[in-house]
Amino acid sequence: MDGKAVSHLAGLLQLPQEGEYRHRNPSGVHGLPLELTINVVALWGSRASRASLTSRGTGVLTSLPLLSEMRLIFFVYQAAADKAAEQQRSHVDYLAQLADGETALRENRSIERRIRNARFPVLKTLEDFQWNWPRKINRPQIQNLFRLAFIAAHTNVVLIGNVGLGKTHLSIALGHAAGLNGHSVLFTTAIDIVNTLAAAQAAGRLKRELARYLKPALLVVDELGYLPIDKHGADLLFQIISQRYERAPMVITTNRVYKHWSQIFNNDSTLTSAILDRVLHHAETVIIEGKSFRMKDEIEE
Repeated sequence: MDGKAVSHLAGLLQLPQEGEYRHRNPSGVHGLPLELTINVVALWGSRASRASLTSRGTGVLTSLPLLSEMRLIFFVYQAAADKAAEQQRSHVDYLAQLADGETALRENRSIERRIRNARFPVLKTLEDFQWNWPRKINRPQIQNLFRLAFIAAHTNVVLIGNVGLGKTHLSIALGHAAGLNGHSVLFTTAIDIVNTLAAAQAAGRLKRELARYLKPALLVVDELGYLPIDKHGADLLFQIISQRYERAPMVITTNRVYKHWSQIFNNDSTLTSAILDRVLHHAETVIIEGKSFRMKDEIEE
């Protein structure tokens, strides 16, 4: 964090001019007294205001109620104060270290929250993928997808292949990578979307449930085509696809090639054409061929 950012942070803290907060611990650190004074100069136009924060002992800045109100967790960090005192670092450097620590802590918590809200059944990464099992797979194409450029371009990704070839693994890994890079993600299955929306419509809360699937920057829809979807379910799923079209991408896994998608949607060719039109207008298709990895042991025998 640079000097301007530190000064801005000091202004946000609204520190009083010539004010001083004290917290004393007679025992100090390892029995030794420690006094650390942070001088912050915050520029407001042509006027400068000076604030002095003094902490003594192990309760660094714990007596500042404003920090608690701002939920600045990293600020109460004795090790940073000990190290700053030992190295005789400047007050601004110490404040910058605390601010950087607080930023990192908040970012880590944001990542944890995004991954938790994505509702992945398990966590998978690209590094765990068994590249040597599928008989045919375009490795450079898949690795390029993990640059995540398709999200900003609102381009869908469709993974097509038989069961047990790692389509779900790759879709979770893509969603996980997106979450780590600041994108909101939701993982679900096609049949779960249909069942959830049908129940919501019956209960009069369809609009709210639709928003749940429209809000994430990336929607991962697994297992499209594994179970048949009736006309009502297909209409509900179409609403998701239509409203996300050119607004936010989806990652879809399916065991059906495009010419057989009408079989998924109750042989409704009109609705199937409308769905394919929106899915494929901006899309990258990944074809994976081979035998199921789950049957690997039996095949080898």
